[in-house]
Order: sequence, then C-alpha cells, then structure tokens
Amino acid sequence: MFLKTQALSKSFGQLAALSDVSFEVEENEIFGIAGPNGAGKSTLFNVVAGLYQPSSGKILFQGQDITRLSAHQVCQRGIGRTFQIPTRFSSLSIRDNIRVGAIFGAGREDHIPEILDFLGLSARADAPATNLDLYTAKLVMVGAALATDCKLLMLDEPMAGFSVVEIEDFKALVQKINGDWNITIVIIEHLLDTLINISDRMMILNDGRVLYIGSPKQVTQDPTVVDVYLGGRRGERHA
Repeated sequence: MFLKTQALSKSFGQLAALSDVSFEVEENEIFGIAGPNGAGKSTLFNVVAGLYQPSSGKILFQGQDITRLSAHQVCQRGIGRTFQIPTRFSSLSIRDNIRVGAIFGAGREDHIPEILDFLGLSARADAPATNLDLYTAKLVMVGAALATDCKLLMLDEPMAGFSVVEIEDFKALVQKINGDWNITIVIIEHLLDTLINISDRMMILNDGRVLYIGSPKQVTQDPTVVDVYLGGRRGERHA
C-alpha cells in the first residue's frame, strides 16, 4: 500500500484530535477527505507530514515507517503538502518561491521551468510574490510542493474561497497532476459535491475518528454519514 496509517492518534492535553485513525491510500489514486469543522482533518495532515508527532499509531509510506520523521525528512521521502492559507515568501519572486520547494525537498532546480509552464505562471515567474490574487497564490504554493519532487501530494482545502470557474479550473489541474504527472493525491475539501466528483475513494472524519471510507458515490447514502455528518438529511450534499 502506498500510504497507510495504523490506529493513528493525536492528543493535545485532554483533547483527542485523532483517535485510532486507520486508512490506506493506493498509488496514483485521488483520495478525498471531508468532515465537519474540528473533525481532525488538518491535524491528520500535520501528523502525516511530520509537523506533529503522533501520540500513538504508525504511518507507513511506500512500505517504510515514517512515523517519527521530521517534516523535512518526510518531504524528502516524497510527501509534499499545501496549507489552507496560502504560504509564500512575499519578498521573493514566484520562481524563487517554487525554488524553495526544490531546496527543501528532493527536487531539481532544472525542473522549475516545467512547473511554471504547467501552472501557467511562466510569464509572471520573475514578478514578486506580493499582492497575488487567491488563485495565483495557491498555484504558487502548489508549484513549491511539486518542486519537492513529491510522489504524494496532500492538498488542504485548496479550493476554499474560489469562484465557480476557479473551482472547475483547479479540479482540472488536480486531475492533470494525478494523471499526467503520476502523483498520488490526498485532498481535504469542504465542497462535498466537488470532492465526490474528483475522488476515487473518500474518507469522512468526525470528532477525530473515521466515520466512513469507501465509494464517493455512496457517501451520502451511508446511514452513519447521513445521521452524523449531514444532520439526518439524506441525499443532501453539503459540508
């Protein structure tokens, strides 16, 4: 299995943010994660990416135990990620922001022009990464993640704040990253319709626990998801 967690838990004092979270991600799939606010989605990303150490449990990536590795070590093993709020170095150019990813991870700087072209940023590559619109700022963050030469890309609510057109454009981008670049995707998203449409499989978290893992098409028909996540309103898709 490409990525696997076994009984992963994370507590902050008396607060159990994750409790016995076990799931598997297959190579080259798009794996969607949803859940209410406070469900533990971003905490899960932070634990897998090495920003937080788990309280218990295990993380395996390509058959190797990465549970106790630092963020830098996890990135160099081939896991890249983005954040809910776009992060970038405003004093650097767009090109140099993407170069930071190559330096932090295991990427090559000669790969940067291809990434810029892929993201449609070549014409602005030498412009400072200041006063960027939200969509462009998130593209720069994705570019930095791709520059790490990641095999697994974790996207944390990348479409939050996007217009309908931008959502469709970003969905197409995610599918190209997955299909054309052969990068496995794990994506957190509050837009449940969008997540259902783009994912091969889905997981729903609630109160730090796994509520559902399975087909995106069946998620809104699962009684537990309907009762707990969708407030009992069967068939409605919202987050």
